[in-house]
Amino acid sequence: MKKFNVGVIGATGMVGQRFLTLLENHAWFNVTALAASARSAGKSYEEAVGNKWAFETPIPEKFKRMTVLDAEADIDKIQGLVDFVFCAVNMDKAKIQALEEVYAKREIPVVSNNSAHRFTPDVPMIIPEINAEHLQVIDAQRQRLGTKRGFIAVKSNCSLQSYVPLLHPLKKFNIQCAAVCTYQAISGAGKTFETMPEIIDNIIPYIGGEEEKSEREPLKIWGEVKDGKITLADAPVITAQCLRVPVSDGHTAAVFVRFENKPSKEEILQAWSEFKGEPQKLALPSAPEQFLKYFEEDNRPQAKLDRMQGNGMSVTAGRLREDVFFDYKFIGLSHNTLRGAAGGAVLLAELLAAKGYFD
Repeated sequence: MKKFNVGVIGATGMVGQRFLTLLENHAWFNVTALAASARSAGKSYEEAVGNKWAFETPIPEKFKRMTVLDAEADIDKIQGLVDFVFCAVNMDKAKIQALEEVYAKREIPVVSNNSAHRFTPDVPMIIPEINAEHLQVIDAQRQRLGTKRGFIAVKSNCSLQSYVPLLHPLKKFNIQCAAVCTYQAISGAGKTFETMPEIIDNIIPYIGGEEEKSEREPLKIWGEVKDGKITLADAPVITAQCLRVPVSDGHTAAVFVRFENKPSKEEILQAWSEFKGEPQKLALPSAPEQFLKYFEEDNRPQAKLDRMQGNGMSVTAGRLREDVFFDYKFIGLSHNTLRGAAGGAVLLAELLAAKGYFD
């Protein structure tokens, strides 16, 4: 695989920072441009981040002295430096939509961590192991945008990773409905314990927009490409509640599911253990060898112990048992800033590269 030059738009935020930790020594991607808001532009990356660096490992040396560009005003310069960009900006939805389309129309493919384009009908929203075939809609999107190379592809919401990958292999048993309660880490809000003291010894039972995303986004992931658009699936119905909990990293989900054709516990465990997606088949650099891992212990998975399974890119499960109202219930866990955010976007970019979308 040839090396691609990459820009990170929104490089100073927590997700942008996570991108840089993942891309520091990436086998396929070489970071050649960092961009953020006008107030950071012109500064070195180290100066622009200041004391906001969110990780225990230091800022990678190769990025410290890079000059931060203006994500809006310097697009012409960025265009000459990159083959594609990752986007993780903190702006309102309309501005993000417009900005990402400007990049795409300049023939710069955009791999977005933002939610703004998740329901644009010809923008694929990808969990690489689940719906890689949705990438074919990019041809129709390019026609709409009038581009040859430029397009936008997005990853789904971070909370979905803790349960949708575990439900997906079970769809062959005809899932009728599912209920999920997610217990979400503070890094999902871009926070640390120092910047979110109100979460200590506390649970906050509301995360704005999260429940709607958790219920609706799976239907696009399980939809189909038809007439140049992704049509939403009409089932299964999912109901969700989302809570912020005092955990640094790792979103946990309590999942309840009912089937039309109830499988045995052994059939569910076999479906999970045997499941492989396109990233595993292609041996993409960020793909975990074992995407779904089940723990037999009653007290697993735990965020602190298990979020780094598969370098933070695996999804773990446990406590599968029958339920008195639904057919089964179980626990899921995913690392929200790796599998759920920057890592999932990097894996999506690897899939796009392997399929020739950056050529």
